[in-house]
Amino acid sequence: MKLSEIQDISATQRLALENQDQGLKRFALSELPDIQSHALVVCGIRRCGKSTLLRQFVQKLKRTYYYLNFDDIRLASFSHTDFGLLDKVIADSGVRLIFFDEIQSAERWELYVRQKLDEGFQVVITGSNASLLSRELGTRLTGRHLSMELFPFSYKEFCSFTGIVAGPKSLMGYLEKGGFPEYLKTGNTNILTQLQSDILYRDIAVRYGIRDAVSLQRLFVYMVSNPAQLFSPSKLTNIAGVKSPTTVLEYISFLETAYLIHLLPCFAWSVKAQNLAPKKAYIADTGLIKTSAVSFSNNFGALLENCVYNTLRARTGIFGLSGDLGRIYYFTNKNGGECDFVISPQSNPSCIQVCWELTSDNQDREINGLLAAMDFFNLDYGTILTFDTEDIIQTAGKKIEVIPLWKYIVQEDNFVKHRNLKKNQRKKR
Repeated sequence: MKLSEIQDISATQRLALENQDQGLKRFALSELPDIQSHALVVCGIRRCGKSTLLRQFVQKLKRTYYYLNFDDIRLASFSHTDFGLLDKVIADSGVRLIFFDEIQSAERWELYVRQKLDEGFQVVITGSNASLLSRELGTRLTGRHLSMELFPFSYKEFCSFTGIVAGPKSLMGYLEKGGFPEYLKTGNTNILTQLQSDILYRDIAVRYGIRDAVSLQRLFVYMVSNPAQLFSPSKLTNIAGVKSPTTVLEYISFLETAYLIHLLPCFAWSVKAQNLAPKKAYIADTGLIKTSAVSFSNNFGALLENCVYNTLRARTGIFGLSGDLGRIYYFTNKNGGECDFVISPQSNPSCIQVCWELTSDNQDREINGLLAAMDFFNLDYGTILTFDTEDIIQTAGKKIEVIPLWKYIVQEDNFVKHRNLKKNQRKKR
């Protein structure tokens, strides 16, 4: 490339960034540290608001910066040899703060980021591919990066953005529309359709050299039509139109690294047992389910469970969580007891069951499944999250709180309570 080309592209990109709507102040903004010794990495699904978060971070820092978005057709020919030209552009700007958007589009970017850190620059980068970021960060930036995942709007952010008060009506709106900012702003479903198309074909099929992109699309449509369900790779071969379960697993891993789906493992003390057990699949945003699913048949219970998973994952996907803290599993035992979510099972466990409503037809199954998990982890307290049912159940010396999801989310102390259960609320093992 030419030096003048990089200068012009960067100038137009920065102008476009600064002219964009400032957007809703993201809750994640308070989690971003002003740090120079480490690269700050913000990753997540496309169009979830990473660039907007960067702009808000810049305004918070109140310092001059250099910005370049590598996800630009004009930078298609950018190669690692052009980083020398980029060095010249940054040096001429005189700034010490650098923002690189969609950095994974540039080859050998990790070497350049390490170089700028060594030179004393403060570097903030974003990416939309979990596998690429984790692999390259692990090999080249070990001990020199802090990472966080950004999600589409949470329920509380959805309420702030739309101006709708928390309650059953706004929760239903959130379940149906999801949290992608641009879609909420326009209401144009084509935005979500195009987003999925871009990820499937551009971020996955092209990147990984998948010739049969139609099979990849079939698989995603099936999974988005069956959220919160266990899946069997062997049974998905015919649905996807491929011959091998290995190919299905490969496609699923691509969908996961692009943040379209998330896989939930079954809890077991043995890592081998966890790997052998079937996994549940959740979709990155419920808005994708409502716009892309085929014959979803108004399975609101699955929609609610998917929303709970995304909420829990977003709350545990921030800085400072390591080891077991924040890890999420589902639970099942040999007697058929099933619990939807177990959080931090090895260090400070809490158990959560999810159902649309608690009725005489399902209460035995839901309560017994939760009790099975509570017994296994020696807990006296558990939670059942519903759409709008509220109750308290005392049974066998244990307390189960039945609470609407919208109320659970807006009560910040609930998360603290479930992450820091008092010792007298648990039985000693």
